Amino acid sequence: MYDDDVVSRPSRARFLPYIFGGITGISVALLVMFLVIGQRATRGESADGAARPAYQAASTGAASARIETERRNAIVTATEQVSPSVISITGMYRVRTRPMYDWFWNRYYPGQIRTQATQGSGFIIDKHGYAFTNFHVIRDAERIQVTLADGKEYPATLVGTAPTYDLALLKIDGEEFPAARLGNSDDLVVGEWAIAIGSPFGSYLADTQPTVTVGVISANHRDIKQDEDSQQIFNDMIQTDAAINPGNSGGPLINARGEVIGVNTLIFSSGTGANVGIGFAIPINRVQRVYEEIVEHGRVRDVWVGMSAVDITPQSQLALNLPSESGVLIQSIEEGGPAEKAGLKPGDQIVAINGVKLQSRAHANRLIFGLGVGETVEMTVNRKDKLMTFKVTLAERPHDI
Repeated sequence: MYDDDVVSRPSRARFLPYIFGGITGISVALLVMFLVIGQRATRGESADGAARPAYQAASTGAASARIETERRNAIVTATEQVSPSVISITGMYRVRTRPMYDWFWNRYYPGQIRTQATQGSGFIIDKHGYAFTNFHVIRDAERIQVTLADGKEYPATLVGTAPTYDLALLKIDGEEFPAARLGNSDDLVVGEWAIAIGSPFGSYLADTQPTVTVGVISANHRDIKQDEDSQQIFNDMIQTDAAINPGNSGGPLINARGEVIGVNTLIFSSGTGANVGIGFAIPINRVQRVYEEIVEHGRVRDVWVGMSAVDITPQSQLALNLPSESGVLIQSIEEGGPAEKAGLKPGDQIVAINGVKLQSRAHANRLIFGLGVGETVEMTVNRKDKLMTFKVTLAERPHDI
């Protein structure tokens, strides 16, 4: 028995290479088949070479359509609506240059006349070519040239200015123009989208299409100075973190509905002049008032209240036996002025204007700032421990005051 077993083992072993070879061949064939099926699947074909089922193709198409819809969001739509009305502004003026190296020749050498330029942005507000920008953009300009987003250039004339508000109204010479839609800056919500459009760095860029930056409304009613040494205070401004770079001055700040809500004006910047995320814009409602004043009266009329007031100190509160330090104290009333006509008197303590509790004289000025001639403000007054309400109709400031 043992001899038969010894003889039979080698006879079975000789089939093992064929068995292993067959298994390996089948494995390779299956691998190749799976690879072919995978390649056809990526090309949209089934294993038999036919196209993939319609529901699979539809799923891919729906995903692509969804992505395309998400790309065209409110910011894209708003930008497309306003961009055609955005203009690049070049203000040209002449300066006389003299040699600085010789005091003797400086006295007699007439020098040379050279043309220099300032650059900024603006936006068209009606189809006839009226456009707004910042006053500081065209302050020294003797000639103004504007360029539209499509590259067309037009001369422009200065219609009127409002240096107090840093605004200037231009009229572009030409045919019908694309106008931006104006919004309501009194309806802004802190945190909503804010889109700044303009021409940063002016002619340093090789094309005329406006640049878009996006942020949010960071705050409302900001009173700020451009720097510590500046005497001018920008009152009641919109704060945004949308980048406002050099050359953006005068361009529009818009909301997600494609409405202009402000005029980009100034920034807090680093030492290089780059934006650090704190920019300010003039509210569009104030811009509209300036437009109406210039069109109807040829200038922006200064409003007149007809009184002077001071902050209340602890000493004046004690001396006059006032109930609180809040508000302001009327120091004098001008004869025939709006305050006198309304019934106000020296010694009255104004505690609120239009329902807003006063904090200081500066706060009172801000609440009146931007209002126009003929508008009425309601003043709540403490007179001898009795609260009274007076309506003051603002008048135009007389030329001799």
